Amino acid sequence: MIKTNSKSISIEVSPNYLPSRSDLSKPIFFFSYSILIKNTSGETVQLRSRYWNITDGNGNVEEIRGPGVVGKQPFIKNGEIFEYTSYCPLPTDFGVMHGYFEMITDNGKKFKAKIAPFRLSIPHSVN
Repeated sequence: MIKTNSKSISIEVSPNYLPSRSDLSKPIFFFSYSILIKNTSGETVQLRSRYWNITDGNGNVEEIRGPGVVGKQPFIKNGEIFEYTSYCPLPTDFGVMHGYFEMITDNGKKFKAKIAPFRLSIPHSVN
């Protein structure tokens, strides 16, 4: 689990390898990552958009930008938690992701809640 704190927004990431959805003959290595966002800012915030930088084991980079997460742009009240799970297929058995969520407060102040780099790797492939 990776933890990040940004503007009183705490983000925890738990990645997981999914062998049942992977196909080593292609190769496609399928990973899930669960995100827990906790708001301790003292005000309600809305997650407006996301940015991901995904680097596979060959050094190829893919950037993902888009509105919200999993089809939602949640409002997260002070003290509340928002959780979701998403997926990332890679052509290698190892990769790294990092990024940020673009947030906005009730009074219109925008900020980026940074997500620290985390590994996507099959068990026992990386020390």
